[in-house]
Formats: sequence, structure tokens, C-alpha cells
Amino acid sequence: MAKTLRTSGDYTIKTGTGAGGSNTVYLDSKTTRIVGDLVVDGSRTELNTATLSVEDKFIEVNRNNSTADTEDSGMFFNRGTSNAGLLYWDAGDDEFQLGTTTNAPSVTAISNITLANIKVATTPGHANHAASKSYVDSTATGFTLKVAGDDSTQVAVGTGNTIKFAGASGISTVASEPDTVTISLGSNLTNINSIDQGSSNGDLILRANGTGDVVINDTLTWSAAASDPTATTVTKVYNKTAGGGGTGIFFRNSNIGSGAVGELISKSKATALAIALG
Repeated sequence: MAKTLRTSGDYTIKTGTGAGGSNTVYLDSKTTRIVGDLVVDGSRTELNTATLSVEDKFIEVNRNNSTADTEDSGMFFNRGTSNAGLLYWDAGDDEFQLGTTTNAPSVTAISNITLANIKVATTPGHANHAASKSYVDSTATGFTLKVAGDDSTQVAVGTGNTIKFAGASGISTVASEPDTVTISLGSNLTNINSIDQGSSNGDLILRANGTGDVVINDTLTWSAAASDPTATTVTKVYNKTAGGGGTGIFFRNSNIGSGAVGELISKSKATALAIALG
């Protein structure tokens, strides 16, 4: 026979001294259903059931945390006499961690964890999925890197091989971790037939160190200039069709003759001029 107990206010069942005592209230029935919210105030909630079925879409832990992200929280897995399994949010490192721990579920912060493996699908189905070792190994197998020189000739570098940057004619290369190759000029350049500027209308600069000089130990050949250069405060020496000086070597400097073009005079021309002037 069904019975209903209705009260006009709160209804309390209390055994002995209540929460501070040692007595227990038993509800012995096939099914106990609570219509409405269930609030349990205590230090421990224990379920001795074979299966826990939860209709809620989300489960919240660390409910009363009202501060910034400074508290660890997660789930412990009882492994009998072995260290407990643990999946939790590490507030200090700002990341999830998975492993085993000697800590008890009653701690407020995890102080010990041995990270464990996590098994994922062999082949990830999304760019942000975790990749298995099998997938990485199979993807890396047969990988070939092709390196091209200035002549565009490609050289294939297979898995397990090494790319070597070899220096020659005073050029040395040194490799160091991480990912650094240093190319140094250790001696004088040899077997160099041409040096050209790197950009259109760019200057080519030869500069000695300190008080040293730029020394030319051979014949210096001049190519005819298309036109006279613009006069500046730096003396510019160039070649064009010989004029009255008989050399074809001209110079120009804005501080000399108001920037007028001058020609170096040859010995024969100078001698003839001296005789003519008496």
C-alpha cells in the first residue's frame, strides 16, 4: 500500500546527534528516487554500485573554485595496490596531464605524477588530431629532401643520409645545434675571375682594414666610360677617348676646378708642352 508523508515545512530525520554522531539512516528498497535537487553536505560521497549512469551532458569538478586558474582538478582511478591513475588539469603548467601518482584524492594540488602513454588512432583524421608513433614512423619512411645549387641541379637526400656543406678555396663551414650552418672565409680568395655588384647601378666597394691600402699588383685595365660621371667631393677616375693630355685617363671632383673634367697628361705631352712654352 502506497503512503505519502506531506509536511507544510522542512522535514528532518535525525539519528543520535546527527552529523556529529555515529548513527546511520538506511533506505532499504529496490529503487530510491528523489524528485528534485539532491544536496549532500559532507566530506565524502561514496557509491557502492556496479555501474554509474549519468544523464547530464557535462560533469563539473572543483565546483566551489571562485579564484583564477590556480587549483589542480581532475579524476583519480583506483588501481588497487598500484599507484592511482590520474587525468587532471595542472593549473601551474596550464595543461592537461595523464599518468600515475602517489598522491591521494584528498590533496588540493598534485605534487607527484609519473607521466603515462596515451593510445590514439593509428591514422589521425584531422590536422589537430594527435598522431601515433606508427603514423609518424610510416610517414617519415621514404622521405626524400632535394637540395639545389645555383645551377638548379637537384640532389636527393634520402632518409638517414646527411646534407654536407663543403667549403673550398678558403671557405670553411661549421655546423652546430640547433640547425645552424656557419660559412666563413678563412683565407684569401683564389681562382676568382669576376667580382660583380649585387644590384642594378650598385657600387662595388674595396676597402682595406684600418690604415691598410688597397694594393693592385698587376695591370689595371680600364673600360671606356659611356659618359662623364657626376662631380662629387670624392675624386672619380675613369677612361674615355684621349684628349689633349694624351692618356685617356680622366678625373672629376667638385672641389677641383669647380667640378670640371680633367685629363692626366702623358710624359711626351708634358715634354712637348714644356718645349713649346720655352
